[in-house]
Amino acid sequence: MSSAGPPRVATASPGEEDFGRLTQPFRRELLAHCYRMLGSVHEAEDLVQETYLLAWRGYGNFEGRSSLRTWLYKIATRACLKALERGARRPLPSGLGAPSDDPEGPLDPRQPETPWLQPIPDTLFGSTPADPAATVESRHTMRLAFIAALQHLPPRQRAVLLLRDVLAWRASEVAELLGSTTASVNSSLQRARAQLARANPAEEEIVEPTDPRQRALVDQYATAFEDADIASLMRLLTEDAIFEMPPIPTWFAGREHVGRFLATRLRTPGAMRMIPTSANGQPAFGVYLRQEDGRHHAHAILVLTLTAAGITRITMFHDPGLFAVFGLPDHPPGS
Repeated sequence: MSSAGPPRVATASPGEEDFGRLTQPFRRELLAHCYRMLGSVHEAEDLVQETYLLAWRGYGNFEGRSSLRTWLYKIATRACLKALERGARRPLPSGLGAPSDDPEGPLDPRQPETPWLQPIPDTLFGSTPADPAATVESRHTMRLAFIAALQHLPPRQRAVLLLRDVLAWRASEVAELLGSTTASVNSSLQRARAQLARANPAEEEIVEPTDPRQRALVDQYATAFEDADIASLMRLLTEDAIFEMPPIPTWFAGREHVGRFLATRLRTPGAMRMIPTSANGQPAFGVYLRQEDGRHHAHAILVLTLTAAGITRITMFHDPGLFAVFGLPDHPPGS
């Protein structure tokens, strides 16, 4: 019997090894960029995969005329713009029509076919910069209100605003990427900023969730929600609080309307369980609903928007499929 020696193990080529080592550090920030462009964590993950595939195929032709990071952002932005050619935007219910004035009435039918805005867990995007101001700015550009406001912009205006105001690209760089002119980019940026200000006028009032008083407020909300304590919940809301729950298009505005609606849904202490998490740089919870088998099942991802005056927006995403993205179990511990 002849000896052929140990089996040969396939190894990556030097180019492949270099590509993975050099490009991997940018994956999380590219995911954040694609999410800002698309408003969907699932689509953003798919587009990042596509970006890396396209980059790997073209890596041999990368001439280094720009940084590797800039080159990857160009590929990702073009991929996002192509994905947005279908013209669908991802709204929240409050971006589609007027609030309901009948908190005790029936809800409009769910619209699962609508491409709704999705939340993204903080664990998936960005990094932890040494500069605290950079961390705050990163959260600011991932907040639900900002992402929802971006949905009002045409795709190319969205790209211009993100590349110029979030990534601090020069107008000439954006023009080259879009096959446009510097004057056109500057004009698009002005229109995008004006539209964003109209769609998201109170963004500067949102406070950071790291303040101890805000953390206490969030804890109080969770306790009151689990206890079905409507009176305590209402004390935590601002006068102009908003409650919305995609894919249900019905939404409510004003503390009184929100409280009256919650009173029709939160009737039994212990029917809901909550596990804290974070989404879009904001405090969030995995909400579990007790069902007929007596167990609590994954129900919704609830995201809170805080101001110094209290909780100003509750966005409850009725999509149990998001629990896996957030690393949350199907059932809370002990259920």
